[in-house]
Amino acid sequence: MFADRYIQNNIVYPSFIKEEASPSLSMVLMIPCLNEPEIIRTLESVWACEPVDSLCEVLVVINDSESSPEQVKAINRETFNQLLDWKQTNDRNNLVLHPFYVPSVQAKFAGAGMARKIGMDEATRRFNATSKPEGVIVSLDSDCLVSSNYLKRIETVFLENKSCFAATINFRHRFEEMDDPRQEAGIRMYEDYLHYYKQALDFAGFPNSIYTIGSAFAVRAGAYVKQGGMNRRQAGEDFYFLHKLTKLGQLTEITDAFVYPSGRVSDRVPFGTGAAMTKWMNFTEDLALTYRFDAFLDLKKLFDCVEFLFKCSSKHYAEILTSLPTTVQEYLNDISFEEKLAEINRNSATPESFRKRFFQVFDAFQVLKFLNMVHERHYQQQNLPEAIRQLHKKIRNIE
Repeated sequence: MFADRYIQNNIVYPSFIKEEASPSLSMVLMIPCLNEPEIIRTLESVWACEPVDSLCEVLVVINDSESSPEQVKAINRETFNQLLDWKQTNDRNNLVLHPFYVPSVQAKFAGAGMARKIGMDEATRRFNATSKPEGVIVSLDSDCLVSSNYLKRIETVFLENKSCFAATINFRHRFEEMDDPRQEAGIRMYEDYLHYYKQALDFAGFPNSIYTIGSAFAVRAGAYVKQGGMNRRQAGEDFYFLHKLTKLGQLTEITDAFVYPSGRVSDRVPFGTGAAMTKWMNFTEDLALTYRFDAFLDLKKLFDCVEFLFKCSSKHYAEILTSLPTTVQEYLNDISFEEKLAEINRNSATPESFRKRFFQVFDAFQVLKFLNMVHERHYQQQNLPEAIRQLHKKIRNIE
């Protein structure tokens, strides 16, 4: 089976689901759940979707840490029993719920990454049992709602495009449910920032710009295994996992189906939507400030030069380097990029393979490190609406 070795070497827990996987299983929707009051509402939203043609299983991974308060564990146990009852009256032929409870995860591993990993590993085990590396694992969160075409659209995209190994799904936070004007303003700015960051990278010519929302992506089981599965990071697991997938190629964007996350505050993870909202509501972070658009213009000048770096000599590299903005020169020198470039060239026979390897080295993590460096040394943060206006003006001028 395609995942035997992965299961043997990477899966910590024995199987949680007793029932054998059906040969008709084509999609597994995985939902981590910790002390979550909205999980039934999430399930009702999924069950209200247009039906899929094949079998979809929904795994709800109720989990807590060994260090979780007893009150949280009691709520989790109650949720588990509640979902078992809900399953009895709501399971369908092609939409089946499998809740399971993973209590007292080791504190050093417990968190968003581990919960997502447990669920996606279980989905992988289900597809491995039926020899289906093409099976689709969908990641959602337990405070999300979805559009009525959500399941059907994901099924169709992966069915019609055999080369699609992973996809991100469109999203919009539920502004209309917010009573607190400051909270609504905060989540609107945070969502604007997510769009600004991706669109600015697109404009700069970065080929692997993607949304990294843990509740809004899907991946084939075979690709999940090939890239080593989900990590156990306590936060940012989605960013690391999805950017690791870009090493396999271009992710598909599903723009006409939506996930609707909550915009609530949360102290469960140190960064991400919930953490950003907590800092905003506590007046410890200003979501109206963002990376200066000038930094993306600097990156664009580097990315526009990539084709000239193929098989270039040290002298030619030095000439190109001096033509680049000071910020880029400084960063490339900081990371000893000339050595990395020489290695990329040694392993690249064609301009196409060189370009692919270049962006595997100067990847999303390098982009983020560059942006953080230049804002520590050179640039002040910029008003978000102003940065967005500058970006859109540049895009219009190109068009």
